Amino acid sequence: MVLALPDTIAFDLATPIETLGRVPGYRVEVCAATPSVAAGPLRLEVPHGLDALARAGTIVVPGRNVDEPLDPVTLDALRSAAAAGIRIASICVGAFTLAEAGLLDGRRATTHWAAAGEFRRRYPAVDLDPDVLYVDSGQFITSAGATAGVDMCLHLVRRDHGAAAAAHASRLAVAPLHRDGGQAQYIARPSAPPDGAGIGPVLAWLEEHAHRDLSLAGIAAHAGLSVRTLNRRFHEETGRSPMQWLAAARVRRAQELLETTEHGVERIAHLAGFASPTNFRAQFKRATGVTPQAYRTTFR
Repeated sequence: MVLALPDTIAFDLATPIETLGRVPGYRVEVCAATPSVAAGPLRLEVPHGLDALARAGTIVVPGRNVDEPLDPVTLDALRSAAAAGIRIASICVGAFTLAEAGLLDGRRATTHWAAAGEFRRRYPAVDLDPDVLYVDSGQFITSAGATAGVDMCLHLVRRDHGAAAAAHASRLAVAPLHRDGGQAQYIARPSAPPDGAGIGPVLAWLEEHAHRDLSLAGIAAHAGLSVRTLNRRFHEETGRSPMQWLAAARVRRAQELLETTEHGVERIAHLAGFASPTNFRAQFKRATGVTPQAYRTTFR
């Protein structure tokens, strides 16, 4: 369920509709306190009232104009949903709404980096981390601005349906599944290369060939770039080095194999492209926080 608030940010509102709405297992609906809601230059007709929140499995709260007060009825509806155990997520400055309802007190959360100072001033009881893309504290998930909402939605798909479903959702959204929640927000991002070239094809090639014994020089040769240029473009477009991105791709492949096969750790390490089972276990735990066996037990 997407909660459309007055002066909602249209991009944030559309993100869960387009990302989750294409995944089997989700039925995305929109509700609001009023039959129509302003969204920048648009005005949206909303089919459901706030009573729809009570039947939601997940509520997504987009950003809005945080200088305008929220009506108490909407805040009470969110508090009731939270008390019922419903999962609630926010995109961008939607975290202000969750904090205003008192749902984030004592919890770690994030929001758009540009709003961090104001957020801290208003909600000192929240443990704000403005340097990450999203924070998952279990029932409450908060994300940073704009495309970080896509990352968060893909994270929800992975959490609910596994790595394979999240990878499929990322392809449908034409969004490479490569940014985890702990990655830094892009506070100061260099301009795109003047020729407009991106590394999307290189990312796709790495995803397909992550199981191979790849070196930085080999990746650069495939991309037709020098190692220095490859590193620069990767940092500009993903926030990671090529080898960091490759390691993450291998972890994603291992997650899929742990979920869908009976292969042992040694076999999965080989199929995913890790140098050894020991290296696999170390990198997998570093990336996911759990051992391969614990992951399999949880997500099989």
